[in-house]
Amino acid sequence: MAQKSEIEWTDATWNPVTGCTKIGPGCDNCYAERFAERWRGIEGHAYEQGFDLRLWPSRLDQPARWKKPRMIFVNSMSDLFHKDIPISHIDAVFDAMERANWHVYQVLTKRSSLMRNYVKKRYSGEKVPSHIWLGVSVEDSAHKSRIEHLRQINSEARFISFEPLLGRIGNVDLSGIAWAIVGGESGPKARPMEPSWATELRLACEKYDVAFFFKQWGGARPKSGGRLLEGAEWNGFPWQIVPKEIMAELTS
Repeated sequence: MAQKSEIEWTDATWNPVTGCTKIGPGCDNCYAERFAERWRGIEGHAYEQGFDLRLWPSRLDQPARWKKPRMIFVNSMSDLFHKDIPISHIDAVFDAMERANWHVYQVLTKRSSLMRNYVKKRYSGEKVPSHIWLGVSVEDSAHKSRIEHLRQINSEARFISFEPLLGRIGNVDLSGIAWAIVGGESGPKARPMEPSWATELRLACEKYDVAFFFKQWGGARPKSGGRLLEGAEWNGFPWQIVPKEIMAELTS
């Protein structure tokens, strides 16, 4: 079920797909998997299948029922571009986002090449609608290629989630990126984040004029380490890419 979100950088979550499989070190301690597996086998629960992949056609009309504009994180409990999700279902999700175009949708994936290929085909070289934001997760320097895939998409609303940040990213080209979110891992097996890794990304955002949002240090719980980096909160948000017709409603 779609719901109000506790994630600091969005208003609500919408999960027309749930479940996923691991494709990199950023998935090792997946919070969504940990949550979903608690309910495996409980008949009638939304996660009775645990974290196995499941499509939810019945949820496709949820955004249309929300009349007040929101920032909506799409598939907080999955990855829309998982290879086993039929293209017809991805089409249906994009159709739903295009119909309920008074919201801003934040689509985040680790399967960046599949997202790039899908978007290029769907929009045939035209710009992605400005209310659909496309992002990639990058946990360490070995996965920076996802940023290049993202940059190949014709959009002004590209963003990156460096969470969980598991290693130094190093030199990174953030040209064409509107927003970067940085955060440490949380949960019982959380791997620590070095302050220098986060500071290096903050400076890169400053260099490329990218809005910088520091989400958390992480730890046993998301709030364990607080949100201060270099003694301050960093709540950067790319308001300049919010469509004008949505902006007034979101800030009212």
